[in-house]
Amino acid sequence: MKRIMTQRIMTLAAVLLWSTIAFAQDRTITVASTTSTEQSGLFGYLLPLFSKAGGIDVKVVAVGTGQALDIGRRGDADVVFVHDRPAEDKFMSEGQGVKRFDVMYNDFVIVGPKGDPAKIAGGKDVAEALRKIAAAKAPFISRGDKSGTHAAELRLWKEAGVDLGAAKDGWYREIGQGMGPALNMASSSNAYLLSDRGTWLSFKNRGELAVLTEGDKRLFNQYGVMLVNPAKHANVKAQDGQAFIDWLISPKGQEAIAGYKVGGEQLFFPNAPN
Repeated sequence: MKRIMTQRIMTLAAVLLWSTIAFAQDRTITVASTTSTEQSGLFGYLLPLFSKAGGIDVKVVAVGTGQALDIGRRGDADVVFVHDRPAEDKFMSEGQGVKRFDVMYNDFVIVGPKGDPAKIAGGKDVAEALRKIAAAKAPFISRGDKSGTHAAELRLWKEAGVDLGAAKDGWYREIGQGMGPALNMASSSNAYLLSDRGTWLSFKNRGELAVLTEGDKRLFNQYGVMLVNPAKHANVKAQDGQAFIDWLISPKGQEAIAGYKVGGEQLFFPNAPN
């Protein structure tokens, strides 16, 4: 009997040990985010700092903001980290997120060929720049992927009073891809496009492209983060997901965001609430 009891105790201890190890190994969260946070190199810099501080690994699914929010709606991510405020507000109004936090901002810029056939260089009025591009029928690459950048671009065309319906498949081309591929295509075809500044600064294959229009307040680009609602999706790792959010908006996380630079230039500017 004593031998049987000893074997049972050893078996129970082994099960508990395995469970503890499995739990420790499973401290991984999934963050659905934009291509700009990934392709700018921010996550490559930021996430190891968080993992070292909190002992939690982060798996990133880098897609357009619209797709990232849909991933959250399906419960296939624990956190969404995106940049399209109207779409984020809709996500929250549906009860899909727990609470939204501002994290950081940068801005959009219009880049284009240095030869500048539309003559937009040096201007700060983004609507006027877009009207000139349309009037010149100069090649323009659109991400066309329902991302935050794509949504911002469409709002700006609307403000400029340009009807894109007749332009599609002509000078205006939608490619359905992320920021990096869009920049590569613009570079290879000497086309204009709207880019977030972070990805632009980290982009190496610029060819003849340069920043031609910047500084308009309408080009402001805010990023927000939300925990996916565990009341809707029981599989959400709420504790570890919230730990990631808390770190991002903490002084340490905000300092880390500010510290990410390329060529001496800061790509993102922290602005989490105090």
